[in-house]
Amino acid sequence: MDLPFHLAHYLAAALQAAAQRLGVADRGFQPEVRVADPAHGDYQANGALAFAKREKQNPRAFAQQLLDAVAPEVLAHFETSLAGPGFINFRLQPAALLVWLQQFASEEQLRAGAAHARANQTWVIDYSSPNTAKQMHVGHLRSAVIGEALCRLLTLTGARVIRDNHLGDWGTQFGKLIYGYKRWADQNALATDAIEELERIYKLGHAATPDGSPELDEARRELVKLQNGDPENVALWQKFSDVSLAAFEEIYQRLGIKFDHVLGESFYNDKVERVYRELSEAGIAEVSDGALVVFHRDHPRFKTQPFLVRKGDGASNYAATDLATALYRAEHFHADGIAILTDFRQADHFEQLFLTVDKWFAARGYRRPELHHVSFGAVTGEDGKALKTRDGGTIKLKALLNEAVERAFALVTAKSPDLPEAERRDIANVVGVGSVQYADLAQNRSSNYLFSWDKMLALDGNTAPYLLYAVTRVRSIFRKAGFDPAQPPVVNATPPETAQELALARKLVQFADAVQLATDQLRPHYLCLYLYELAGAYSAFYAADKVIVEDPAVRARRLLLCHRALITLETGLHHLGLRTLERM
Repeated sequence: MDLPFHLAHYLAAALQAAAQRLGVADRGFQPEVRVADPAHGDYQANGALAFAKREKQNPRAFAQQLLDAVAPEVLAHFETSLAGPGFINFRLQPAALLVWLQQFASEEQLRAGAAHARANQTWVIDYSSPNTAKQMHVGHLRSAVIGEALCRLLTLTGARVIRDNHLGDWGTQFGKLIYGYKRWADQNALATDAIEELERIYKLGHAATPDGSPELDEARRELVKLQNGDPENVALWQKFSDVSLAAFEEIYQRLGIKFDHVLGESFYNDKVERVYRELSEAGIAEVSDGALVVFHRDHPRFKTQPFLVRKGDGASNYAATDLATALYRAEHFHADGIAILTDFRQADHFEQLFLTVDKWFAARGYRRPELHHVSFGAVTGEDGKALKTRDGGTIKLKALLNEAVERAFALVTAKSPDLPEAERRDIANVVGVGSVQYADLAQNRSSNYLFSWDKMLALDGNTAPYLLYAVTRVRSIFRKAGFDPAQPPVVNATPPETAQELALARKLVQFADAVQLATDQLRPHYLCLYLYELAGAYSAFYAADKVIVEDPAVRARRLLLCHRALITLETGLHHLGLRTLERM
């Protein structure tokens, strides 16, 4: 009998059916199946305890009744036991482990198994979102890396994912930039490094237009001309956008990111009037001191803190374009879920935004998608402060990735000097960029994380080099044995027997649970932790159990375990946004 990809769901459904047989399913029973402490089993169901207490029954007795009512064909796959006051433990039989491993024999089959969770859902992921006419710096790293991982993980679980780069390409800064461009642009510099020159011009323009100055009034006039469609200023704005997108694309290619849409703030410039009108008609927004604002008087923190939707001078702002963006994504993309990635400092803005969307969509009868602000902490240096260059400047993301690759090249050269230089360069590129990505993803995104070259490039610990090396170790086994990992000779494999074989097989089955946890909570670090533990289980197995042995049945089952470890590690790393290697 086949087993499904997600065994926790399988057990939950079986327990729910058992509750139906006992006549208690309609009284609020929930199975609450989760991964167990390995000492007790593979999965544990905790729902019997809560239900029995609520029903004033003996929890352990009810747990036994529930277990007795589970279908025999389900129980045939597990050893079961009761623990404490009504916890039900399930441990997969070795034969069941083999059945599961034989069913999910490739990355394609793992993807197919995972794809049921969010089938028919559409998610818009709003990430990266730098400001045009400025270089991407280390502060842009987390949004790009975490956002891409979430796109891939949601796709893995069956969602249709729309990647949207919501650029900061409108607003006051462009008046200052145009003002500066017309006075100080160096055409030679624009021809050699346009984004660097635009950044220099903006700094000059900003410094030359202090508050209250005639120069600031001139910059504002340039902005008004742009907003009114002045051909010269519109052409300059388009040039700034084109130059910026070309520079951003270099970074995105290195990180493996490809957006479906690049819809910046400018795209919503003609859509904010509808926002103003509908919020006003619904009585959600009101005029206060000439500005259009929303007061959430039913909220403990925001009842006296206005959400500014339109400035007193009639200009739109982030709130207006973000509201227009939410409506566009709901109507145009038919989004079931929207995740917006920014740092933690914008938490209040998005909380007020979502509260406003709730009231607005309810008043108009619009279908409301799930809305998530996926916030993250800062990247800090060894001193715990924001990561800076030696002279105190902001580290450019391009320079950071270059340094990562050069450091990785030095390590690869020291470890494998006999490899051709071109191959060492290719390996260094994968290891260097992957180390930067993984160091970010392995952290709980809500926390700041300390940027340390030594830690992120280490060959031990929860790092990209450690996991990438684990992949190459498995591949080396197949190379030495003369087998193709795409077609390993595991047809006659027998169930796992030794303690290390069983531990590795059990960890492989838990891939489904790690993917679910990471996607449900939009936190990739759960999958990173799982992959690290899987690599550790594989290492323990490899150290204890020789793979290429004379006994064909033992050799087949150990090759099967090696192969499934390989495809699971690679599937996990690929869906975090990392590339993998044949050797390193």
